[in-house]
Amino acid sequence: MLLVLADSPTTAPNQPLVWAGFLIGAYVIGSFPTAHLLARSRGVDLGSVGSKNYGATNLGRTLGKTWGILCFVLDAVKGAIPVLLSGWLLGALGASPGSLAPTAAWLWLATATAAIVGHTLSPWIGFKGGKGVATGFGALAAMWPVLTLPAALALVLWCALVLIFRMVSLASMVAAVSVPCSVLVAAISAHGIAGVRDAAPFLAASGLIALFVVWKHRANIARIRAGTESKVLQKKPHSPAQAEATGSAKVKP
Repeated sequence: MLLVLADSPTTAPNQPLVWAGFLIGAYVIGSFPTAHLLARSRGVDLGSVGSKNYGATNLGRTLGKTWGILCFVLDAVKGAIPVLLSGWLLGALGASPGSLAPTAAWLWLATATAAIVGHTLSPWIGFKGGKGVATGFGALAAMWPVLTLPAALALVLWCALVLIFRMVSLASMVAAVSVPCSVLVAAISAHGIAGVRDAAPFLAASGLIALFVVWKHRANIARIRAGTESKVLQKKPHSPAQAEATGSAKVKP
């Protein structure tokens, strides 16, 4: 296991090169422009329609809900792949925070972060991209078991907020912030202050990722405050002819 090799003085000099390769690989995988390619397959330039964002939400608004869901799933998968691979090589999959060496934990988290950064700053589309929500979900959920449950709870919260408020941006920001909160609660519940110390890398990284997601939604925050943010799951308005016919039907003779 790489975790064992990292403790060996004979192999330690090679570790920076090994992990540089992993971080670059995670960035490249994360940078795969899923939404852009799906839109192109339908003859649409996603960077010139809707919010001009290369993410699942804009794709869903442009091509339909099915395409948006497909993009979300694929973006989550590209976040999960490098995290699962690095976790396996580190021997971190299935380990509790207290049993992980700090260096191993930070390297595992760095891989997740690289995938998210790749998604939001893809070199294939001019260093543009999505807002990191789907890729971030996949990356965090792949950190079994440390962040899997917090990520799953965040997804449930996201779905509930979308149904209630009809705003994907609001749901995404709240869900992102809920992850470090869940990690903190779980750590304290399990081991008190010692649990917080063991989970510190995961608290710090998930907190920074949450702040990054909120920052990427700063334009959405302005629109939410102005009451102009786009909503989903709304009934499409009737055409003028339908509206006129409906209005005429309501007029009593």
